[in-house]
Amino acid sequence: MTLSAIEVNNLKIAPAVEGVLPIIHHRWSPRAFADRAVSPADLKRIFEAVRWAPSSFNEQPWRFIVGARNSSTFNKIESVLVPFNQAWASKAAVLILGVAKTRFSHNNSPNGYAVFDLGAASALLTLQAAFLGLTTHQMAGFDQAKGRQVFEIPENYAFGSAIALGYQGEPSTLPNDQLLANEIAPRTRKPLSEIVLSAWGEAANLG
Repeated sequence: MTLSAIEVNNLKIAPAVEGVLPIIHHRWSPRAFADRAVSPADLKRIFEAVRWAPSSFNEQPWRFIVGARNSSTFNKIESVLVPFNQAWASKAAVLILGVAKTRFSHNNSPNGYAVFDLGAASALLTLQAAFLGLTTHQMAGFDQAKGRQVFEIPENYAFGSAIALGYQGEPSTLPNDQLLANEIAPRTRKPLSEIVLSAWGEAANLG
């Protein structure tokens, strides 16, 4: 029997760690979305959080193209997704495409951290969305060349991810068994000893 949305959400919540913001443990990336719109007020709150992300030289190089379902912007973003992602992301309430300006405004020199800063902004987007009871799923699977053409994005902007945003839906609505299996699988993460180092290949002593 397929798990319900509530059961899957409970399964995906990471173990609580004292002192860590609970919303970090609650955020995850579903592919099943409910047929429910996201209010303009909540979208504004999400992008207000994005606005305060850190960036090199305070450049704020990120730009987010945002389309609600049934809008021409939504349809254009959907059209650049790979078929695997189109199969489920078309049910999201909102689709977003993130890009970053790769030259600094103050002197036109290359900004090697533009995409890094876009990632920081996208992280705040996902956390603010989770705080509001919404879910997000970031995607690398899209045609960047087509996206640049469809939206007439200048060459000095680099792509980050496409993002599906909305309310979590029932896993049973997913269109195939592979997507369903991914949706209900437990989450895993690498141990701190593998990702936090004091020297290359040597785990940092975090106590």
